[in-house]
Amino acid sequence: MADDTDEGALRHFTGTAGHVLTVFCALIALAHLYVAIDPVVSELTRNALHYGVFGLLAFLYYPLRHNTKASRAGLAIDLSLGVAVAASALWLATAENAIYDRGVNLSVPDWIAIAVAVIGAIELTRRLTGWIIPVLIILALTYVSWWGQFVGGVFRFPGLSIETVAFRSVYGDDAMFGSITRISSTYVFLFIIFGAFLLRSGAGDFVVDLARAVAGKMVGGPGIVAVIASGLTGTISGSAVANTASTGVITIPLMKKAGFNAKFAGGVEAASSTGGQLMPPIMGAGAFVMAAFTQIPYENIIAAAALPALLYFLSVAFFVRIEAKRANLPPMENTGQTLGSAFRRGGASFILPIALLIGMLVSGFTPTYAAVFGIIAVIASSWLTTNPMGPRAVVEALAMGTRNMILTAVLLCAVGLIVNVIATAGIGNTFSLMISDWAGGNILIAIILIALASLILGMGLPVTAAYIVLATLSAPALAGMIGDRFVIDALVAGNLPDAARAVLMLGAPDAMQAIMAPMARADASALIGSLPLEVAAPLRDLVVSPAAATAALLSAHMIVFWLSQDSNVTPPVALAAFTAAAIAKAPAMATGFASWKLAKGLYIVPILFAYTPLLSDDWGAVLTVFGFAVVGIYALAAGLQGCMENVIGWPMRAVVIVAGIACMWPGSLLINLCGVVVVAGLLFWNVRSAPAPVAA
Repeated sequence: MADDTDEGALRHFTGTAGHVLTVFCALIALAHLYVAIDPVVSELTRNALHYGVFGLLAFLYYPLRHNTKASRAGLAIDLSLGVAVAASALWLATAENAIYDRGVNLSVPDWIAIAVAVIGAIELTRRLTGWIIPVLIILALTYVSWWGQFVGGVFRFPGLSIETVAFRSVYGDDAMFGSITRISSTYVFLFIIFGAFLLRSGAGDFVVDLARAVAGKMVGGPGIVAVIASGLTGTISGSAVANTASTGVITIPLMKKAGFNAKFAGGVEAASSTGGQLMPPIMGAGAFVMAAFTQIPYENIIAAAALPALLYFLSVAFFVRIEAKRANLPPMENTGQTLGSAFRRGGASFILPIALLIGMLVSGFTPTYAAVFGIIAVIASSWLTTNPMGPRAVVEALAMGTRNMILTAVLLCAVGLIVNVIATAGIGNTFSLMISDWAGGNILIAIILIALASLILGMGLPVTAAYIVLATLSAPALAGMIGDRFVIDALVAGNLPDAARAVLMLGAPDAMQAIMAPMARADASALIGSLPLEVAAPLRDLVVSPAAATAALLSAHMIVFWLSQDSNVTPPVALAAFTAAAIAKAPAMATGFASWKLAKGLYIVPILFAYTPLLSDDWGAVLTVFGFAVVGIYALAAGLQGCMENVIGWPMRAVVIVAGIACMWPGSLLINLCGVVVVAGLLFWNVRSAPAPVAA
């Protein structure tokens, strides 16, 4: 039996149908786990079947129209559509060799299967995410097959035959069954299952209990509980809206009870939950996609992402404490929750699997192996808690993981249709050149342009899809501009290698005399910014070390990934903020602006990525940048909120903001130290100048 409701646009199944689907979902998860350990099928077959089974589930769980009454006819139609998509995926998984044998000529069954798969992806993304992605898919496919030839300028594309477009849409390296779907069918799904097991074992309750025990008695304790709980829950789910919905029902009432106003409480939860997307090891599937794009090992990415994520959560915690001080709010009442009681209740099922997962990754095991053994560790360690997982709980966790994966799986498969067109038509390179041209070599302007693009894309695309599209279009240009800083430094120091100097002379013969001696930074920046790509690229290869080039590439992708999160907290969309507003019973738009203010780390930390060695493998430099940034972000939060330990006026707010910026100013330890001294002095003065408490 099935019924359609408006809750999450999902069709809910009960009775025998519900039990059958639960078992089916559990078997899908088990099959993926088995193939991860023993790849008994080819990558193409695995990816195609991955799309097929999740397409079937998506048609079953997401009805044609939201808020419609249940009907057997509607369910029968959706079941037929789902079976058709699954059958087409199965056919395409086995048809590739025959297509090549015919000289890449499609037969009638091939045409039908491709049409069903592509149209199914368009319809499913409409049901799951709205109209933006379907429209982008249609525009992309018709661009390379028809209307691209009528476009003027650099975006003119002569066009491919319908047969070539159809074949490449399915079998291309970046297409529906290509690299992005490979990420979905392996790393992402396995870690989604891992998160489902953690939730089913009671780890989510442990996270909230732990946060209460650690932060409950602090100033602004309920808000800091939200920050800690959302950060740790992000380790499990990696979804901002899911984090908000799960932890917000506990933390938002706590914050309101403690005296925070409703919109601020909702903003804290939304901003904190957005950080769950940035928190290793899952990072909302972003780390896996980033590893595929950059060819940087996954474990290196999550290691580099840890301190920036901590910096983000500290930034939100600073806002919470400062607001509590400004409003003179007392700490939480003692609930009797201690670290010991929290760990006894459910600590083992969270700490042991996470420790094993990280240990295996550090030891060199692949993320797939680490995820599988992490799932086994959750089951085993649950027997050390008050919520042991038996066979029924295991089946429920497997089914939960599959259901939680439906949207992500369909989305990642479908977005391959767009990425394939970008790669085929060379739009990414063209767009990258445009960003470089518009920015004029200025990294900050390029970051602002990417931030605006991410906000616009985020109005219609989930953050993972927005990151994929933006990274394909803009990350190469941004990585090149960050790499150019090393070339500029070499020109300023006058130690450009002879081979690089020869290349530079070819690109800028008029500057031959100038580059023989140390140059002013402004002149060097202008010179490098004026070089054509065919000169700038080999020049970087000669000057920038492999480690620095890798750091530049990682920085570019991290910048794009962080900026892609802003649609969760930035009006007019702000999905996480609107979810928090519903729980807090606060105005949606006001909560959105509160969350946008609290999530300033989303914009500050990417600038540190671009201009400092925060993501390098020099841990001394990384910790130095991190330490100064902690002080700087505290100062910025104090200036924006108008309070340190006590309320401050506008002149002092301006000074503390300038001092905060100085703490994070790149390339000058003296300026950083001056900023820290000013912030510390202002804080000391602020505490000492507080009025004495009035006697009762």
